[in-house]
Amino acid sequence: MTEKLYYSSPYTKNWETKVKTTFNKHGEFFVILESTAFYPTGGGQPFDTGTIGGHDVLDVFIEDDEVIHKVRNLPETSSITCELDWDRRLDHMQHHTGQHLLSAVCYSLYQARTISFHLGSEIATIDIETDTLSQHQMDFIEKSVNQEIYKNRTVHTYFVSDKELQQLPLLKMPKVKENIRIVQIEGIEHNACGGTHVRSTAEIGIIKLLKAEKQKGATRLYFKCGQRALVDYNEALKMLTMISGKFNTGRDEVMNRLEKWEHNQKELELENRRLKEENNHFLSKELISKAIAGLLIHVFEDKSFNDTKDLAIKIASEEPLLILLASSLENRIIVMHDGSSHVSCGSFFKENLSSFNGKGGGIVKSAQAGFASKEDMIRFIEFVQDTFTNN
Repeated sequence: MTEKLYYSSPYTKNWETKVKTTFNKHGEFFVILESTAFYPTGGGQPFDTGTIGGHDVLDVFIEDDEVIHKVRNLPETSSITCELDWDRRLDHMQHHTGQHLLSAVCYSLYQARTISFHLGSEIATIDIETDTLSQHQMDFIEKSVNQEIYKNRTVHTYFVSDKELQQLPLLKMPKVKENIRIVQIEGIEHNACGGTHVRSTAEIGIIKLLKAEKQKGATRLYFKCGQRALVDYNEALKMLTMISGKFNTGRDEVMNRLEKWEHNQKELELENRRLKEENNHFLSKELISKAIAGLLIHVFEDKSFNDTKDLAIKIASEEPLLILLASSLENRIIVMHDGSSHVSCGSFFKENLSSFNGKGGGIVKSAQAGFASKEDMIRFIEFVQDTFTNN
């Protein structure tokens, strides 16, 4: 069986070993080594990456008690040098140990047991047995867990027998009965776990809680540790600095400026809506006066389709006309009436749109369509005009 250096020597970054066997399956290459520091996926922790004989490690997993490495290409010799992607490993160690500490604090403060743990490439989460967490409680958890980090508590890992296991104060007993590995944070907790961990809580660096969400009767806590938390903080700080620069104010005044800006925006939107309604009032009168034989057609060169549709609705509420309004900005049209016309707008579109490269539909009193080009839209409008002017 492969010697598992990730248990006996988790800080190993480079090592020499021999290839036990290689195999090819469905065009993919796999290697089994005499000794490996590459951690296989398990217990919520992703696999390690790096190189074996200079070839990239793509996956690591356990199968029939053997650690199997999926590689980009097979090594050329039996004696090879392996190199671990240390940044990835340290990130996993910080987050897995951080999760143990965070789970212990959640239980200590609120008797909330951890149900599950997930370590993704961007975010880590734990689901804990509590219906909800207030912001005050989250702040208290974060403060408490980081205080434990500062105490630089030693993290021990060791194997115990099933008999020895019964003497330990575990919140959750493991399902296995042999090769039981314990992770102990001095003065905090004992936990059965097969993952890789840092040597002391100080190496976690920091634990930053991001948010809490309800999750099927539990609460999901999102968090980041160590280097990942630092990167996140730096990105957030850069964004805050850019925003404060845009408003030409200090960071502590950004929220006040944003609230003022939001208030001004709402006032501008209200004024803009008022002006649009006023403009539509006069514009509808002007367009109605140009209707011929109960048909009103107009193409707007600089009006959005939504504004065009609003105007059509207004006109239809005022006059018994068949209305066709178009937006050249978006090559879209709306046909509408108040129900007094014999025309079924939806049926007319269904029968004729495809001949003009148009797509759309609607009901009896209104229909909308878009066209591949302005030329197609104009041809359709001319067709509508010819059809209903001559009837």
